Amino acid sequence: MSDTLATGTARTDRERVLGRRRERVGPGGDPMAPAPATPDPDAPDSPDGSGAQPGRDGPPPGDGVVLDCGWGRLVFGQTFTEQAAVAAVLRSEAAGARDICIYLRDPHVLVSRLPDELFIDPSLTYRLRLPAPPAAADERDGLPGLRIRTLRDADDADAVNRIYARNGMVTAPVDVLVDNARTDRFLHLVAEDAAGDVVGTITGVDHVAVFADPDNGASLWCLTVDFNTAPPGTGQALLTELAARLTARGRAFVDLSVLAENTGAIRLYERLGFYRTATLCVKRKNPINERLFLPAAPKGYDRLNPYAKIVADEAMRRGIRVEVTDPEWGELRLSNGGRTIVTRESLSELTSAVAMSRCDDKRVTRRILTEAGLSVPAGRTATGDDADVAFLAEVGRVVVKPARGEQGNGITVGVRTPEALTAAVALARNFCPDVLIEQMRDGEDLRVIVIDHEVVAAAVRRPAQVTGDGVHDVAELIERQSRRRAAATGGESRIPVDDMTREVVAEAGYELHDVLPEGTVLAVRRTANLHTGGTIHDVTGELHPAIAEACVAASRALDIPVTGLDLLVSAPDGPEHVFIEANERPGLANHEPQPTAERFVDLLFPGTRAPQRLWTPAGAASSQA
Repeated sequence: MSDTLATGTARTDRERVLGRRRERVGPGGDPMAPAPATPDPDAPDSPDGSGAQPGRDGPPPGDGVVLDCGWGRLVFGQTFTEQAAVAAVLRSEAAGARDICIYLRDPHVLVSRLPDELFIDPSLTYRLRLPAPPAAADERDGLPGLRIRTLRDADDADAVNRIYARNGMVTAPVDVLVDNARTDRFLHLVAEDAAGDVVGTITGVDHVAVFADPDNGASLWCLTVDFNTAPPGTGQALLTELAARLTARGRAFVDLSVLAENTGAIRLYERLGFYRTATLCVKRKNPINERLFLPAAPKGYDRLNPYAKIVADEAMRRGIRVEVTDPEWGELRLSNGGRTIVTRESLSELTSAVAMSRCDDKRVTRRILTEAGLSVPAGRTATGDDADVAFLAEVGRVVVKPARGEQGNGITVGVRTPEALTAAVALARNFCPDVLIEQMRDGEDLRVIVIDHEVVAAAVRRPAQVTGDGVHDVAELIERQSRRRAAATGGESRIPVDDMTREVVAEAGYELHDVLPEGTVLAVRRTANLHTGGTIHDVTGELHPAIAEACVAASRALDIPVTGLDLLVSAPDGPEHVFIEANERPGLANHEPQPTAERFVDLLFPGTRAPQRLWTPAGAASSQA
């Protein structure tokens, strides 16, 4: 072993051979790839890479190319002549980033010398020869209403980061994403739906533009979509569009790295013509990568639902011991030092039984909030007599719900007639003998998460809806969207095709067998419950101060450290609101990219600190650690 490798020091200010320029420095002092040298018109063409091994005839000795992607750096191993220099670069990884070394010759040798610091990523590398096979190229025109374009500005970059965060990926500084997209080194594409929202993203790296790659190659990274809103096939559309653009540049191939356990993605890549190569990636052992190099997750971890798993993940990132005591129940035992706390998703021993009971019975919640001077809709406990009908006549429309219950069970919305009222009360009593009748108020369904009496996240919840493509009928669209919601939530969210769904579709003038016109958005449920296919949209940065103050007052009145407050609002950025109910066990995973799990674990273990983020969403609460 050389002295340099043993000590971890390396020349970081050496002259670059290509163009004799010094290494550029990016955000946080991270090195960035130099801009490509001006091509010499008299120089011979680069080889097309046919049958060549990456990096064997790469840049001149002494050069080492590192590309700042925002979420971390790509370290092109074939451009380094000494493994010591690669080790030094990986050791300089910024906090909160994920650096990746790819195309390094004999990566196992480097890892064997630094086993406590580096590891071989458990991923597989796949390659697509360009131009793509006809089977892949033919997929470019398959999604009505979806537009693939380049990332343009900070709003696009912010939307991309939100998708990254929702899918458990490392985020990136907005300015780095925008600056990168404006260079020829990157092909950063986004998928935009008919409403103009960014619902997917992919990043292509042109190796020729980065370091005059003699193999004439490229690679793709961070292919992901918003599983709440992206139509099926969005990822495939992004991938094939990127392949087409790289083909137009004359590239010979594009590589990607995929976790070996991601069998669904691998099947898609192979169907599109990708094939396995022997390339391995090297990463640094850091808190972000722990799941990739630790010997095993806690027993029962893989059976946790997303709401318990997000808590376990955050705890493990901080070095807190996690024991899964009941995976079906979502129960964990968390230990750090001499402190041990049992949780069930976002419910912990810090929530008293009294506070929990105040949220459990909606009538008690209403009374406490009213006594605290907070606004709730007019309401009464159903008695089954003329007083119920008189209340309906007084307010016009009502919502009927079990006094105790969750996940939208037994709730009827928009009751207008005495006959419908009788039926709704009977339905609710199937779930709880006590039934609450409330005046129906118009507005958006807002969920606000309050942790330690501080607003951490706010999101508008919308009923399940489908978007027509002019090909599939309503039933098929519902079934496809239901599968997508189930996949995105670990089976927690599905759209039932029941009497309510049929009624809502019929009220819009359609039947389940009708083909919905392209671009037509059809709501298929009355309520915005996430368990029946509803979607959630972050509005934390827009929340009006009056609503935030009222939510904090509500949490203090209920004397509960963690709660999800449901309100109806005219708009999240306006002051008008009424409280509907309080949940003692809100789903924290529904509110990414807001740091709900981080603030929850801050509450449980205030002496620990969350790993650093490279991007923070608008309105995010800061850590108190």
